Amino acid sequence: QVQLVESGGGLVQPGGSLRLSCATSGIIFSIYTMGWYRQVPGKQRELVAVITSGGSTNYADSVKGRFTTSRDNAKSTMYLQMNSLKPEDTAVYYCNAYRTTRTYENDYWGQGTQVTVSS
Repeated sequence: QVQLVESGGGLVQPGGSLRLSCATSGIIFSIYTMGWYRQVPGKQRELVAVITSGGSTNYADSVKGRFTTSRDNAKSTMYLQMNSLKPEDTAVYYCNAYRTTRTYENDYWGQGTQVTVSS
């Protein structure tokens, strides 16, 4: 049974910070590429940050310099530190785990956690 569970969302003022967590179970966490996505009603889900099994990271231009993703393989958990939050960061944030080989593809999603940035 594969589970990805996001936590840490909430309501913050512009300029504030939040730290999201994605706790996983049922996968060999250390070999998966992990990612954070976000979605606003009426819009497509967009990539926020990716961290590979080797620890390399990539970020959307809109969050570079403000967000940092990390992973703790011992805890099978990924994090997203969000600083200098803006109203346009308001969205449901989703955790993703991805792995592909020559013969199969695994793509798992969490249930999402709401982040609201408002004064």
